[in-house]
Amino acid sequence: MEREIIALLLEQEVISEDMVDKLKNVDKDKLLDSLKEFALKNTEQIKYEDIRRGLKTNYVGQNIYCFPKVFSTNTLAKFLASKGAEDGTAVIAEVQTKARGRSGKKWESPKGGIWLSLVLRPNLPPSKASLITLATGVAVAKTLISLGVDAKIKWPNDVLVKGKKISGILTEASATLNEIDYIIVGVGIDINFKVKELDPELHDTVTTLNEELGKSVNENDIISLFLKEFEDIYDNYKSGNVEDILGQWRILSDTIGKYVEIRHPLGKVNYGYAIGINKEGCLIIEEADGQIEKMISGECRTLSGR
Repeated sequence: MEREIIALLLEQEVISEDMVDKLKNVDKDKLLDSLKEFALKNTEQIKYEDIRRGLKTNYVGQNIYCFPKVFSTNTLAKFLASKGAEDGTAVIAEVQTKARGRSGKKWESPKGGIWLSLVLRPNLPPSKASLITLATGVAVAKTLISLGVDAKIKWPNDVLVKGKKISGILTEASATLNEIDYIIVGVGIDINFKVKELDPELHDTVTTLNEELGKSVNENDIISLFLKEFEDIYDNYKSGNVEDILGQWRILSDTIGKYVEIRHPLGKVNYGYAIGINKEGCLIIEEADGQIEKMISGECRTLSGR
């Protein structure tokens, strides 16, 4: 177990070679606790005590692992989940060097954003796993709205402001046929950097909170706000209150009512008007011939001129 954790931390750029000996001397039963103590050190911009000071949750974010730099918070969260990390545990990084979005797409995560992953143990059947992506989108959108921007959700996992992406969500689950072992929800929110710092191909499609508000904002305060919004809707998710989640999602949707293109991993493409969302989180579209189709997953793009 010690070797696994140390190897992962080295790979994730959490520790350097000169820290290995210190961790090797830690009793294996206390290694995760020692890792947590190490992780609680403040980074330049992410301040653990500031997050905790504003945190009003009962359990989400009460266990926080905070790092200056990792390859991917989702990768680290999955490892911690496999070692027993509790429901609501948060992994936060100031920078991700090899983050990814849906379908393995590169996700740029420079300093000045919020890059976090949550370990969730909802005790639900695997069929309910996909709904957590919609619930997380609601939590992100409501957080941003409380800060003064008109955030909307694009199915299945993006949050937009004025049609430009400001946040993305990546959900990964470990489950058997009958139950979810854990779900990792990765959330990226563009906060205090300029779009021009990103790859030029993103300049016309991405925005940041700084650019929308015309000022810098405190990432730690936003993390605290988001964790509270998330816990509220996650409680609904665990209790089976699906209609409340879907009702909020529909109100905040930037997809319903629009003509869309849905591209699937193996090349199939569907076109139609997005007319709703069902209890499984699938997008319902009406195609040109009037046929109703259920989209379980896919890349969604809004088309004009229809």
